[in-house]
Amino acid sequence: MRRRRLAPLLAVSVTATLAPALASSTAIAAPAATPSTASSTAAKGALDRYVQQKPQWKRCEADSPAEFECATIKVPLDYRVPGGKRIDLAISRIKSTAPDKRHGVLLSNPGGPGGEGLYMPLGMRERLPKSAQQKYDLIGFDPRGVGKSSPVSCGLKPEEEEWLRPYKEETFDKDVAWARGVAKKCKEKAGDTLPHITTRNTARDMDLLRAILGEKKLSYVGTSYGTYLGAVYTQLFPGRADRFVLDSAVDPARAWRGMIQWWAKGAEPAFDRWTEWAAERSAKYGLGDTPKEVDRTLWDLVAQANEKPIVVEGQPTTGDDIRSGMRAAVFTPKDATEGVVELKKAAAGEPASAKKLAAFAGPKGTGTGAAATAEVPSDNMTSSFWAVVCGDNSAAWSRDPESYRQDAIEDKSRYPLFGDFASSIKPCAFWDKSVEPATKVNNEAGSLVVQNEWDPQTPLPSGQALHADLKGSKMVTVLGGEGHGAYPNGNTCTDGTVNDYLLTGELPAKDVTCKATAGSNAEGRKNQKRDTLPGAPLPQRAPDRF
Repeated sequence: MRRRRLAPLLAVSVTATLAPALASSTAIAAPAATPSTASSTAAKGALDRYVQQKPQWKRCEADSPAEFECATIKVPLDYRVPGGKRIDLAISRIKSTAPDKRHGVLLSNPGGPGGEGLYMPLGMRERLPKSAQQKYDLIGFDPRGVGKSSPVSCGLKPEEEEWLRPYKEETFDKDVAWARGVAKKCKEKAGDTLPHITTRNTARDMDLLRAILGEKKLSYVGTSYGTYLGAVYTQLFPGRADRFVLDSAVDPARAWRGMIQWWAKGAEPAFDRWTEWAAERSAKYGLGDTPKEVDRTLWDLVAQANEKPIVVEGQPTTGDDIRSGMRAAVFTPKDATEGVVELKKAAAGEPASAKKLAAFAGPKGTGTGAAATAEVPSDNMTSSFWAVVCGDNSAAWSRDPESYRQDAIEDKSRYPLFGDFASSIKPCAFWDKSVEPATKVNNEAGSLVVQNEWDPQTPLPSGQALHADLKGSKMVTVLGGEGHGAYPNGNTCTDGTVNDYLLTGELPAKDVTCKATAGSNAEGRKNQKRDTLPGAPLPQRAPDRF
């Protein structure tokens, strides 16, 4: 079947506007800075009570390093009513190792939406050069509604968290009922809170944290969803953004339905690349002498598994499991090839490696890990995920279930691997209207966008689009780079460019193109299934997302 190549796409930049009702509540005064002229006396006073907080730092855990400290601050649930309900924001830090060389604070976010960032300083310390550890206090935080920051819950059962559902005519009505049921549960359980668990409010929390820490500006490293959070911050507070590294970028114009759909579109050129790679190594792997033959091998296995699941060590694998697993696997041709080889063995009744088939087995879209704790409900990551994905821009989601059916049918034809998974109905179809308009990113703030060429979650054109929206940015493109998360990757060109920027604040004179080198993709590939900076300890329970 014919596959369409992914054409370069640059988002059209549109001047961002703040809702008039928010103009007075988004300006948080920097220490010793003149308050915004847009701030009313009442709003300024209401926010002053937050800025005056003094975090009570203490060792995060008994077995954590002594220098890794945690605290909790209060932030407004609704910045339009700063004198109203307050929620907790869990924060952490590792102080600069050389106070006399200190430049400021470096915040970080691992991705999501729904990823916990409290432990990010530990991961950042492992990855940053010692000179950068001297420059910055490393600051982590769980975004509002996530982890230890007043975690939200919709009371979802594990089966209700399975959200990447392939379109089938016979099950579509059940999928509509599932989506409606999730939205209903969320509204009933956390309807007063969820509308305020948004990227814009998390960006405001970041600026409030900046002010509490006594900084005029903040620096930032954000991965995946963290790039969108960083971009929104630069839009709301362009004068307070210092050194911003945005790794594996989200296209702001596609937040969020369009980004999920781009998983399907972006997988098609990666699939073509994979068939060529496997065909060139036919003597070793035996999947076909030409790309067309490799293609046929895969789809024959899908057809066989649709008739009867292929079983490996007691684990059944359906045709839908294969399609869903291949969506990310093809971005690393060697891994995809080895997996299909094992799948082919299992289909023929031969012994196969369950480890190499892990990506293709079982339902996709939910994790299998963390149980609920006294602090964090088991469905917290999924609940906070929907709060942001649906609440950031409700206008992006059709209210007509039939439109999702038609999109899924059309996209399954256009993007056979994953089109129907991406375009079928989601709970956002039944979500309440967003409290604020979507953020249109279009500013001159300086930042460095870093992007692998072959990224399964945020394809290269997504990074190019963010670069176009951030007029003051420069971009590092890793040609041949594989996986989600390009920094650090062991590549002197990539890591050196990012480190120089963090150390000096000077962006490259022009965009940088690096070539992936042997072994330099290891960190990105290791991180392919989880949207966290390599090395940062995040819970396993999470949808496969940005």
